[in-house]
Amino acid sequence: MTRSELVEEVASKSANFTKKDVEVIVSTLFQSIADSLSKGEKIEIRGFGSFKVKQREARRGRNPKSGEGILVEEKKVPFFKAGKEFKERVNTVEQKTA
Repeated sequence: MTRSELVEEVASKSANFTKKDVEVIVSTLFQSIADSLSKGEKIEIRGFGSFKVKQREARRGRNPKSGEGILVEEKKVPFFKAGKEFKERVNTVEQKTA
């Protein structure tokens, strides 16, 4: 599902919000998540999951084209952990369609 499909889905299920309103809400939600993560904060959405930032240490890597060794610098990466209810729902849907 793309962002525009998400907006379309939410707008179709709500008589109170226009597509434009939903676009603003979705954009604000994603921007708030990104801003919080960039500050190093953890985000927990009960029944869905949690987002946090993990620190990856510098390491030796290899250029796949040349085989030359390179240094991969340390970096921060976003990490999502699905919640129990979310995992159960995904597995239930998967079993119904199989």
